[in-house]
Parts: sequence; structure tokens; C-alpha cells
Amino acid sequence: MQHRVHSPAGGARCWFLGDTKPSMIVLHDVHHTYRVGSQAVRAVDGIDLTIDSGAVTCLLGPSGSGKSTLLHLIGGIERCQQGEISVDQWLVSRLPPPELARYRRTYVGFVFQAFHLLPMLTAVENVEVPLVLTGAAPAARRARALALLDQVGLAARAGHRPDQLSGGEQQRVAVARALIAEPRLLLADEPTGNLDSETGEAIVELLLGTCRERGCTVLVATHNEALAERADRQLRLRDGRLLPTPAKA
Repeated sequence: MQHRVHSPAGGARCWFLGDTKPSMIVLHDVHHTYRVGSQAVRAVDGIDLTIDSGAVTCLLGPSGSGKSTLLHLIGGIERCQQGEISVDQWLVSRLPPPELARYRRTYVGFVFQAFHLLPMLTAVENVEVPLVLTGAAPAARRARALALLDQVGLAARAGHRPDQLSGGEQQRVAVARALIAEPRLLLADEPTGNLDSETGEAIVELLLGTCRERGCTVLVATHNEALAERADRQLRLRDGRLLPTPAKA
């Protein structure tokens, strides 16, 4: 059975698949292809997927399997070339640009593999950016940013710019930035990839603990099997396709 629901903006309609209760994330026959010279690379190749609200899901697979592309499509950073993607009441694959920007700004938190910190801003100013975009009061957003930097062990580095931070420190700033607006959906691309094991474990505790406490839905692309074991669900990709989930013994 299908349910049709208006988007929050009252514009594009959103299709949900399910018998009674719509899933948080629904992908239907999603495709995305890149051109590398004369070669077409199928980064996402006909994926059907549903993810429940509040679930922590790990995407596993080798480099080039499509994990990052799938996160970008769900997060509205890129548009899928075929198929439909809906997240809650947002039909992400069809939203007009202003509504797509609002979706990314108000609903989604990102932890990028390449950090994407703004080089001219300090650590605390980078963490504040999502709240600046929502118009939060300066004092409130500064207090929240400093508290998050303290949680990721960077209170003493709050005034440093990205070029004054190590890769692991930049990753922790990126995690704090992703959490500051208390998103309903958190997308994390290799959040522990640049961290030592002790710091990585602390970040995992922060991400999973914070998101489970708030009922946030989490989708993580990772090579970290230990992190994957902590998730509610594991999905494996290869060549842009989801592999069959092994039956439980």
C-alpha cells in the first residue's frame, strides 16, 4: 500500500511505501551515474531501501561501492538521476531548490569525510554555522557550540582555525557541527576514519548516545566493523548495489 503526503512546504508530494506506518527513509529504484572521462560509473544502481525512524544504520562496503554517493542523495546534496527518495514528509528527489536548501538546513546533520570546515573561521565559529543559518541568538549558539566542543575534547582549541588543527581534531569539529542543530537525520561519512581508536570510540559514544537519546535517525558510511556492530542494522554495498542481507541463525 502507498501513502501520499504533502511536503512541509505544501508543494511537491511525497510517496511513502508501507502497509500502515510510513518509514522514515524510502528509496525506490534509485540510480546515479558519474562520468569519468568516457566511462560511465554506476555509483548507485537501482537501490530500493526503507529505514525506520530512530534507527542507527551502517553502510559497509569497499571504497567506490557507492556509500558516500548514497548519503549525498539522501541528504539532498546531489539529485538522483532516476527513482524517488523520500525522508519523513520531504520528497527529496523532487524538492525545488529553496525547499531542498531548507531541508538540508533544518532537518539534516552532516559529518563529511573531507570535513568541509570553513578555513577563515575558528573551530567554535565553524560549529556555530548551522545555528547562524537558522537565526539563533548569538549568545545561545556560542554556548551550545562551546559545550559540544567540550564533549568532543576540543574546548581548549575553540579559537583555532582548521589549518591549526590536526585531521582528527577537524573531524571532531565536524561532528560537533553536525549535532548542534539537533537534526532529525544524521548522515555521517567515515566519522572515525581520521581518529585514533580511543578518540574514535568516544566519538561513536557521542554520536550514538546523543542520537538515540533524541530519537534521531542515523545513517553512517564506514569501514569500521566495531562501529557497525553497535548499529541496529547493517547494509552492505558493492558496485552501487545493496547485497542481500544474510539470514539470522
